[in-house]
Amino acid sequence: MAVELIDRSRAEFEAESNRLSAEIDSFFSRLLENSGDARDRLYQAMRHAAVGGGKRLRPLLTSAAAQLFAIDPERALRVGAAIEAIHVYSLIHDDLPCMDNDDLRRGKPTVHRAFGEAEAVLAGDSLHALAFEILAHQATHDDPHVRSELVFELARAAGPAGMAGGQMMDLVAEGEELDIAAITRLQQLKTGALIEYSVEAACIMVRLAEPARTPYRGYARNIGLAFQIADDLIDHSGDEAAAGKRTGKDAHAGKATFVSLLGEHRARQQAHFLVEQAVEHLGGHGGEADLLRSIARFAIERDH
Repeated sequence: MAVELIDRSRAEFEAESNRLSAEIDSFFSRLLENSGDARDRLYQAMRHAAVGGGKRLRPLLTSAAAQLFAIDPERALRVGAAIEAIHVYSLIHDDLPCMDNDDLRRGKPTVHRAFGEAEAVLAGDSLHALAFEILAHQATHDDPHVRSELVFELARAAGPAGMAGGQMMDLVAEGEELDIAAITRLQQLKTGALIEYSVEAACIMVRLAEPARTPYRGYARNIGLAFQIADDLIDHSGDEAAAGKRTGKDAHAGKATFVSLLGEHRARQQAHFLVEQAVEHLGGHGGEADLLRSIARFAIERDH
C-alpha cells in the first residue's frame, strides 16, 4: 500500500512538474521575444537562462499552494513566473567568474559562457526587474494592496534579509568551520527565503490573516532545508550529467555543508525527518494538499 501511494505521488508530481514547466517556458518565451533592435542579444541571453531545464520547484510550490485556496491558476502562474525570474537571475550571477565561475547550468553553457560576462550581468539585472513588473501588473491580482504586499515580500525574500544575504554569508563562510546552527541559518536565507515566499504568496493572494499562515510557513521552512540537504547530497555524490551542473564544488571550495557536518547517512535521515514534519503541517487539508505533499516527498528523491 505504501509503495502504491509513493508511486501515485511520484506520478502526480512528475505530471504537474512537466505541465507547469511547459507553461513557464511558454510564458517567458512570449515575454522575452526579440525587440528587433540592439537589445536582441539581451533578450536571447534572458531566454537562454529562463526557458528550458530546471526543477521549477518555486513556481510549482506556488501553483500547489494556490490549489489550497482555489486561486485562479493563471494568476498563480504569473506569481510563480516572477519568483522563477528572481531565481534565474540569481543563478546567472552566481555562475559568473567573480562568484562560483561555473561553465554549466541546467545542462547547457552558463549565460556568461554563451553570451559574455557583460550580457550575463544585464540579463540577470533585467530578470530581477521583470519579476516586479510581473507582480505589479493588474493581471496578477485585482487588489493593488495584494500586489503591493506580493512585491514587498518578494523584495525582502530576495534581498539582504533573504537570498542575497545568505549568498554573502556563503561567500564569507568559505574555508571557515561552521556548526549546524550557522549552516541552517545561512541556508534558510540563501535557499529557504525564496521557497518560503513561494508558498506564502498564495496566502497573500487570498488575504489570509497572519496567524493563519503559520502552518504554511512551517511547511515551506521544512521543505527549504530538506531541499538544500538534497542539493548538498547531489554536490557530494551526485552524477554531473544528471545534475546538469558541476558537482563537488563545495568540497573543492572548502565549504561546510549539511553533508560535511552530518555525514551522508545522517544528512539523508535529517532530510526525511524534515519532509515528514512538512507533511504534518498540512494536516488540516484533504486532497487539495496532495500536490504539496508530493512535492515534499520528492524534494529529496531527485538527482538534479
